[in-house]
Amino acid sequence: MNSPGLASPVDAVDHSRGPAGAPVTLVEYGDYQCPYCGQVYAVLENLVDRAGDRMRFVFRHFPLVDIHPHARPAALAAEAAADADQFWVMHEVLYSHQDRLTEDDLAGYAERLGLPDAGAIGYRARDHRERVQRDLASGEASGVPGTPALFLNGRLYRGPVELDSLTEAVRTTPAG
Repeated sequence: MNSPGLASPVDAVDHSRGPAGAPVTLVEYGDYQCPYCGQVYAVLENLVDRAGDRMRFVFRHFPLVDIHPHARPAALAAEAAADADQFWVMHEVLYSHQDRLTEDDLAGYAERLGLPDAGAIGYRARDHRERVQRDLASGEASGVPGTPALFLNGRLYRGPVELDSLTEAVRTTPAG
């Protein structure tokens, strides 16, 4: 049986790390309040380091708002940080503080990062709702079953989400 495919190709709007021309692109659909995403965060950081120029890592928002009420405000905070070229810094902060994602917490993180409008964070970051919704819609169209969901070169990865298995999958995935 074929794995579901990525409905929206990676583009310049996506948050990515690694060379655009890397032979493997790993896309994660994640939720900042999801405990499983929090566990996978460290694995993916190690994978990015281990894979080097062989892999491009892309993060897309998939806030599961019915079970994680702080996921959407956290995604909006990450997008507000992206305006100041601090997406990946805020990404790390949010996953490092998953148990503290209230509006006040988010505003505090923004202030510590020196974001220009630290008070307009979380739900107040209305300018970013469309961006988060774009990611969510692309995940739904791609058949994302939950978070974290990983796609390697456009195909849903169904293997173990641990460093050695992912490293092997990146190593053996045909160039995309």
